[in-house]
Amino acid sequence: MGGSETDANDAEAICEAVTRPTMRFVAIKSEQQQAALALHRTRDLLVKQRTQLVNMIRGLLAEFGIEMARGLHHALDLAARVAQGAAPDVPELAARVITGLAGQIGDLQVRLTALEKELLTWHRTNELSQRLSTIPGVGLISATALAASVTDASRFRSGRQFAASLGLTPLQNSSGGKERMGRISRMGDRYLRRLLVVGMTSLVRRARTRPDSVDPRIAAMLARKPARVVTVAAANRTARVAWSIMARGGVYRAPQGVTA
Repeated sequence: MGGSETDANDAEAICEAVTRPTMRFVAIKSEQQQAALALHRTRDLLVKQRTQLVNMIRGLLAEFGIEMARGLHHALDLAARVAQGAAPDVPELAARVITGLAGQIGDLQVRLTALEKELLTWHRTNELSQRLSTIPGVGLISATALAASVTDASRFRSGRQFAASLGLTPLQNSSGGKERMGRISRMGDRYLRRLLVVGMTSLVRRARTRPDSVDPRIAAMLARKPARVVTVAAANRTARVAWSIMARGGVYRAPQGVTA
């Protein structure tokens, strides 16, 4: 009976491959990968909640004519000053509300720290995640997300195809025999795309102050193109490097002339 079911499943798979030759089927993730992704989904939710709370504090303070600089530490510092009565323009009732919101942010920070410790433990036991973290701009969060999300990188024929699956390749607009490259497609895995773009944003900022510490191609592009364009291009290139490491093994090797 079991053999008949297996044969039927194999026949169904062959039929799908013949009738839909261009369709890429998703490989089944291991239990460890699913567990790591559960950590990532939870962390992403808590980060969004933290951002909402910070924006709520900013909005409440704006009602009383107090401007707050962007950034988590600015929100917590200003909330502490309000709680201590250092902001006389804020009524006592509003001050209590802001203090409560700041307390919720503190609770989220504790939970986020615990989740990131769990991810660090997983990272230390996962050889692929450790190799991916050798790529500049790919830290603990991005490395573990890539290692947990991509089951079999060889299912992509090239690094470009993998970057396209993350929505990091530009759309082509052809007219009158001329090809123009538009904005990135933004299709595919939004979470991985966002992590890579955030990582490359940090790298581009470092390129402005320490150009010798990053890929010289980034500094060269910054001299010709806007920072946002360079960031997305670097994310595209990083996705291709990540595919190469996942599909072929090895670690990242910095171009000659780059100092860490």
